[in-house]
Amino acid sequence: MSIIENILKKVVLETASISDKAQLSPSVYKIQLKSERFKAADFELGYFLRLGVGIDNDTLAMKDKVRSYSVWDIDKTKGTIDLAIATESRGIGAHWVMNCKVGETVYFKWKKGNFLLDLTADSYLMIGDVSALSHMYMLNRHLPEKQVESIIYSDLNHVFEDTDGSNPFNFYNLKPNAIADILKLVNDMIPKMKGNRMVYIAGDSRVCVALNAYFKNELQWNTKQIKTKPFWNPDKKGLE
Repeated sequence: MSIIENILKKVVLETASISDKAQLSPSVYKIQLKSERFKAADFELGYFLRLGVGIDNDTLAMKDKVRSYSVWDIDKTKGTIDLAIATESRGIGAHWVMNCKVGETVYFKWKKGNFLLDLTADSYLMIGDVSALSHMYMLNRHLPEKQVESIIYSDLNHVFEDTDGSNPFNFYNLKPNAIADILKLVNDMIPKMKGNRMVYIAGDSRVCVALNAYFKNELQWNTKQIKTKPFWNPDKKGLE
């Protein structure tokens, strides 16, 4: 192990243990992490966790040792965090989640980002694939008395329920990067949205880029109304 990795472990990253693991669908695993640090975490809805999934693998480049995952749920009383990790990319994170075991130590750090809950709108449109589903669930659970429309595009065999067992979204069995089909659904949804509107777009980076441009240039939405977060790209390695 390199000096830099030792510094990451002892100084930069904090530790948690895997307290539970379950397979939710053919391509998604639920991982529960437990740490006393979570009880006092300065947490905002929409935060991510950076996990050192390759921290002990000397064959990996430094950039491939850490991956970011959405916080699906947090229980500060118990000191636990739930993550839903998709494996479709077949990268280092997918390899780690398929092989990790309950009781193992993991190294983490908080990542805030900009894909946070914004309560200023009256109606919301959630667009994403299975890689972003837990993040969308988390946001949706904390939008009280708000209108929420949704387009979750994925192989329906790979979707999963929210932590409370609910299915609050509309799921569409679409192929990856089915931008034309998604835009048709968008145009069906927009007239239903009332008041001040906002859209959250996440998942495949190609879809994120196309939809961000559509809302901004074709629909003339203000940039403050458009929240975009690419989670992965099949043509790239390690996109967070």
